Amino acid sequence: MSSTDAGHAIGPIRWAWQPHPRTQPAEPAARRWLERSLGLAPDTLPVAREPRGRPRIQPPAGHYDASWSHSGEGLLVALGQDIELGVDMEWRRPRPRALELAQRYYAEVETQWLSTLDTTACEETFLRLWCAKEAVLKAHGHGLAFGLHRLAFAAHAQGLAMTACDPALGLPSDWRLHEFEPAPGYLAAIAWRLPPTRSSPMQ
Repeated sequence: MSSTDAGHAIGPIRWAWQPHPRTQPAEPAARRWLERSLGLAPDTLPVAREPRGRPRIQPPAGHYDASWSHSGEGLLVALGQDIELGVDMEWRRPRPRALELAQRYYAEVETQWLSTLDTTACEETFLRLWCAKEAVLKAHGHGLAFGLHRLAFAAHAQGLAMTACDPALGLPSDWRLHEFEPAPGYLAAIAWRLPPTRSSPMQ
């Protein structure tokens, strides 16, 4: 992945971004970076798809989790150990229907928040919320079909934080979220938690 091939660190997660044509599938390129990061030979990454499509790394690399997102002309890949993680990245572009879409898909409290913002801030916040929600739902494994309204975020000093969620997602405090710009013109979020079978507090 060019200059970012070694990856960057966010807490227990390594991530990397690379240019990637929107017309090409993302998974082969994501697999190549994950194989290099795990010290595996090419085409040997043990990944299985869950019924809803979530990729899950299998033994002997089963203590790791991975997620990737492809938007515009970029690809974001993330790898973590002993956690469940999800990533979403979106290309920044005008979204004139942001409030209308939020009213249809987001939690009511988020729609109320967006309605207080000017057009530019509304579009930016809508996109931040989208990235955060999709990152969590990818980590959870159900994806957007779970329902974007079933988890809500609010602004805090360090960025967005989950304030409410469906019990199927656990507790809001189970989740950690990191928002960032992986490359100029892109916005991204990485969400992670300990696997639900583990009870140790997140570090």
